[in-house]
Amino acid sequence: MRQPILIATCIAGVAVVAGCGEKDANATVERAFKDVNVVDATNLSDVMLTVADPNEAVSYFSRSIKEDPTRIDHQRGLALSLIRAKRVTEGAIEWSKVTKMPEATNDDSVEYADALIRSGDWAKAETVLNSVPPTHETFKRYRLAALIADSKKEWTKADSFYETAVGLTTTPGSVMNNWGYSKLTRGDYKDAERLFSDAVRQDTSLFTAKNNLVLARSAQRDYSLPVIPMDQTERALLLHTMGLSAIKQGDVETGKGLLREAIDTHPQHFEAAVRSLRALEDNG
Repeated sequence: MRQPILIATCIAGVAVVAGCGEKDANATVERAFKDVNVVDATNLSDVMLTVADPNEAVSYFSRSIKEDPTRIDHQRGLALSLIRAKRVTEGAIEWSKVTKMPEATNDDSVEYADALIRSGDWAKAETVLNSVPPTHETFKRYRLAALIADSKKEWTKADSFYETAVGLTTTPGSVMNNWGYSKLTRGDYKDAERLFSDAVRQDTSLFTAKNNLVLARSAQRDYSLPVIPMDQTERALLLHTMGLSAIKQGDVETGKGLLREAIDTHPQHFEAAVRSLRALEDNG
């Protein structure tokens, strides 16, 4: 007889607790759903910044900012998405807004400088970058400093910044390519060749570095292809570049031979090389 009474007492007790804590329980549920929504929004933001179409991401973050203009992550997302969408002038404006928000960081200022460089405002980019404390030593900060020094033909500074940037990243291929191009524009072809070779060794997918390597070798009248990884199409394109370089330097017959080799090498019809060769032969 005591067992049913005990069960009834327990049920009554649970009912009383449930009744007294109904508001608290509802509040807990609401908080839980809010937390889930925040997580979902964060995941969606990450997707928008990586795999989504850049213009779709711009629309998403623009809507998010209207809903909550205090969220710096949404403002950053809009700025990054505009840069991804090649809308660099708008992107620079949005990065400027990010840097004025209370939670802004030194990295935000560096991104703002990057956007200004992309939009061609080198002077302002230098001012913004110089406002970042020297203790903020990151790969991107020094890469941008190197590009700015290059634009002002301050070669010693540029070399120092490039060297520092290379030491601050595990994937230095692209910055080595930039550094090599800087050397190429100065006429320092040997150093340029070395840097382009290093860039390709670091990242064999960098076709720009491969093409620049051929330009550096051709500038020294070395018209042999470097020993680097390349597929058949890349080989044809590099031969084409080498042929045009030879012609530009007055080595016309060598250039013609390289163009013919490029045409024969390309797995498809190589219209650009055919057109270049035809123009030379018609004028010859």
